[in-house]
Amino acid sequence: MTIRNDWTKEEISEIYNTPLLELIYKAATIHREHQDTAEVQVCTLLSIKTGGCPEDCAYCPQAARYNTGVDVQALMKKEEVLAYAERAKNAGSTRFCMGAAWREVRDNRDFDRVIDMVKGVNELGMEVCCTLGMLSEDQAKKLHDAGLYSYNHNVDTSSEHYADIISTRTYNDRLNTLDNVRKAGISVCSGGIIGLGEKHEDRIGMLHTLATLPQHPGSVPINALVRVKGTPLQDNPKIEIWDMVRMIATARIIMPRSMVRLSAGRTEMSLSEQALCFMAGANSIFTGEKLLTTPNPGFDEDMAMFQLFGLKPREAFKEEKELV
Repeated sequence: MTIRNDWTKEEISEIYNTPLLELIYKAATIHREHQDTAEVQVCTLLSIKTGGCPEDCAYCPQAARYNTGVDVQALMKKEEVLAYAERAKNAGSTRFCMGAAWREVRDNRDFDRVIDMVKGVNELGMEVCCTLGMLSEDQAKKLHDAGLYSYNHNVDTSSEHYADIISTRTYNDRLNTLDNVRKAGISVCSGGIIGLGEKHEDRIGMLHTLATLPQHPGSVPINALVRVKGTPLQDNPKIEIWDMVRMIATARIIMPRSMVRLSAGRTEMSLSEQALCFMAGANSIFTGEKLLTTPNPGFDEDMAMFQLFGLKPREAFKEEKELV
């Protein structure tokens, strides 16, 4: 199958609305054509600066305006971060992502400290990822020069539904950050969340945005909303597993070389439900007790799942090694 960046919404809608078992079969077939289906990228996400964010993302427990019980914590020390990264590596993670609850990166001492953290994690032989909010082209270049492998900046939902979820930055702000990341030579990590009160058309629209970028994201996280008490979306219904499977399968078909990450929401999924997601083309997870501030399966639990399913962690820098 040819890699395409010219998908239409109509084509994606047709794939998305394929009968579910047929959709899983098609996605699994395409997955086998492009990747080793036994390999799963194992990532760990650490909140290096928590809470107090000025944004109003309706799903986020770190927004200062919501009372969610998240304590504001200043930027962690480099030594603490590297010790956590070392533990993650020893437990089997190959990508380490650092998240800071900032609206955007500012050229100050804190950014210099993050640059040092990136260098330190890179020296451990792990793929380093950051999610720090909006980013200028110059800041992206500095992160690249420090050894940053990937930058996460989700589009969250469709452009049409976006204003219902966030008012403090625009959809184009997000796309501009992705553009700056790509120009700097950093791998783009971008996906979204389902369960925000969106329609099926919005899910299709979000996938269309990602699949028609100049290059497909290296990683596409598909998140199920974690309903956090105190956020405006706390009473939204739980997302059905079939919705997650449908999103993962469609993403796999239209972006066959991307890592499709089964991301937030795994704590509410049984092993059988997670197996369906892997069958549908998911080949990346976050492991470790927390995803920034929300619960997540631990390392031991995930390694037991891998053993049961016959999966193995994907090695770091695999694509680069294959080019040598």
